[in-house]
Amino acid sequence: MISNSYEIDDESLRLQANLEQHYAAWIDAERILLPGRLAWKTVAGRDYLYRLTNGRGHGRSLGPRSPKTEAQYEAAQMARQSTETLWPLLRREGAMYRTLRLPRISSAAADLLREFDRHELLGSSLVVVGTNAMAVYEIEARLRFATAAGVDGTLDFDMTWVASEARQTTLAAVGAAPRTLLDVMKRVDLTYTVNTERSFQARNSSGYEVELLLPLSLAGALPRNETLFPIALPEQDWLLPGRRVEHVVCGLDGLPSRVIAPDPRRFALQKLWLAEKPSRNPLKKTKDAKQGALLLSAIDERMPHFPLDDAFRDELPSELTPYFDRWRREKD
Repeated sequence: MISNSYEIDDESLRLQANLEQHYAAWIDAERILLPGRLAWKTVAGRDYLYRLTNGRGHGRSLGPRSPKTEAQYEAAQMARQSTETLWPLLRREGAMYRTLRLPRISSAAADLLREFDRHELLGSSLVVVGTNAMAVYEIEARLRFATAAGVDGTLDFDMTWVASEARQTTLAAVGAAPRTLLDVMKRVDLTYTVNTERSFQARNSSGYEVELLLPLSLAGALPRNETLFPIALPEQDWLLPGRRVEHVVCGLDGLPSRVIAPDPRRFALQKLWLAEKPSRNPLKKTKDAKQGALLLSAIDERMPHFPLDDAFRDELPSELTPYFDRWRREKD
């Protein structure tokens, strides 16, 4: 057993399962409501279904009253009822989540992830990397190992772009629908702006930093209208293959969000590589090394569905195989 770690008990696992089920229903309803409220308007004596884009009744017609538009309207009404019922339930479960000391991420990161999830960007365009990913790995292992070692805290938020084809980062071109990742972020906090000195980074008025990373193989995959300009890095390519891990976690304020993170084996080995990367910030290297070593141990002890065997080794890029071999030698 990893020193100073402790298991996530059955009561916590039941809460986690309920939280994930209720969050999935809530986010589905939120996506229905996202493009705008639906309302009937009478034009020339005939009812039309409109998607309203502002509080003054302006919007776009979805067509005259028909079985199709009536079904659309009914779906929207049911979605609104669902969100009004489920969000208070999620808040109560989030309070219990905090009490049980389950893995959490920063509230700012959770707020952004919920908005990205509303726009169906998680997994399809973005995955969570950096320290915020450790929370889902702890849930997957059913073990609090990062918290006990003090390597689960972070003051920033890293994401990697994973979409192989450029696409609009919006659900529909309706009214003021967001067009870029920064637009989506501004729906959470209007003070987010691009850092002019580091164009891959956005910051809010509190100094919270959000960084967009990009695999070298996807250098041309960002939409042309994006305002964040990440540097394409080969080490981000190493996180693309494998099986991603997905769980709902809560922010420090107890509000839930979905986190989708890379294959934990590749994430751990990339962390060990980063700890020895010459250009890496020296203040981050010690934490990188601890996170990588702890995660590999947790995978070995608690995640048999992520085998650390020769078949996995054969799939690794040549840059990571020395770190895998060293870990196996030290383990034995």
